Amino acid sequence: MSYNLLKGKRGVIFGALNEMSIAWKVAERAVEEGAVITLTNTPMAVRMGTINDLAEKLKTEVIPCDATSVEDLTTVFERSQELLGGKIDFVLHSIGMSPNVRKKRTYDDLDYDMLSKTLDISAVSFHKMIQCAKKLDAINEYGSIVALSYVASQRTFFGYNDMADAKSLLESIARSFGYIYGRERNVRINTVSQSPTQTTAGSGVKGMDHLMDFSDKMSPLGNANADECADYCITLFSDLTRKVTMQNLFHDGGFSSMGMSLRAMNQYSKGIEEFIDENGKIIYG
Repeated sequence: MSYNLLKGKRGVIFGALNEMSIAWKVAERAVEEGAVITLTNTPMAVRMGTINDLAEKLKTEVIPCDATSVEDLTTVFERSQELLGGKIDFVLHSIGMSPNVRKKRTYDDLDYDMLSKTLDISAVSFHKMIQCAKKLDAINEYGSIVALSYVASQRTFFGYNDMADAKSLLESIARSFGYIYGRERNVRINTVSQSPTQTTAGSGVKGMDHLMDFSDKMSPLGNANADECADYCITLFSDLTRKVTMQNLFHDGGFSSMGMSLRAMNQYSKGIEEFIDENGKIIYG
């Protein structure tokens, strides 16, 4: 059902790869709600994914962009304004990748060149994106910028590795730039801490299936899926949230406020023996 929450608004969606992507769902919902948008992802992702199919469906254009490149980001915002006929009203940053996770390097054995890439791609790209938009004066007053985060920015999760550091930095950038951009242009910046979601990127996290099951059992409302996340992002793009900024907003079925649920405790009691070695000692991951 459409409520025309974004009627007449223009947006840029970073990170749609395929139908599993949260950014893909957000793009679809934004157009349903009356917005016109452009899509962008890395040149390799454009070739390997199905983003062009989404662009055809939504009658829009894909602008290839390496989000770590200020030159590419400048092109995205300039070209988007040309295509859409004016300044941008909302932006989604749905970008994250860890070479250390892909190479199965543990947190106490990180490759530091890979760590730098993790931080640049997953967090510093957010700063570059915002700074570029601000210098170009590309975003309308009371525009909205949203980035996708995860609770591992604040709590330790086995297997999430250096992506946790990246998400911590991402949320800090939202606060620091949110103050400046809000004061000077009334542009609001928030992060959405989403439930673990089975996306192409998320599937690379060790034990993702178990993490999703645990989170679902811990959350009173259960895990929020990609479609529900898209709905939430739409509210943050809309005029209904004009005074919400510099926040990390949990969209996780209540997981972030829980200590232990009965279902999770019952699951834990059944599975503890799987993590004891031959000498009877607990294996800590």
